[in-house]
Amino acid sequence: QVQLVESGGGLVQPGGSLRLSCAASGFSLDYRRIGWFRQAPGKEREGVLCLSRSSGDTYYTDSVKGRFTISRDRAKNTAYLQMNSLKPDDTAVYYCATSTLYGCSFSSRDYTYWGQGTQVTVSS
Repeated sequence: QVQLVESGGGLVQPGGSLRLSCAASGFSLDYRRIGWFRQAPGKEREGVLCLSRSSGDTYYTDSVKGRFTISRDRAKNTAYLQMNSLKPDDTAVYYCATSTLYGCSFSSRDYTYWGQGTQVTVSS
């Protein structure tokens, strides 16, 4: 069964950190584009970060540059989103997604498999 499962969300104070996990089953994350998206209440889903399949480069939306990074553990078939210096505006449901397409995209239409999402709340 092809599946992506996110975990690691929660409540954190402004300035704090969280690491989200995206565990894949039924397929390998190797040689796939990996994207992280988020959706805040009343807002459209937005792309946050993309790891390119072809180059291995990472692309960030401006609001998270210098604060968010992606990594992966091939042995665990899991990708991670490390979020530092969190702000209240980062509050959202976070999703990971994958695609076999080359390059990177922040359009949700360019991704095939999606996780169920994990809630991140940044509040004092």
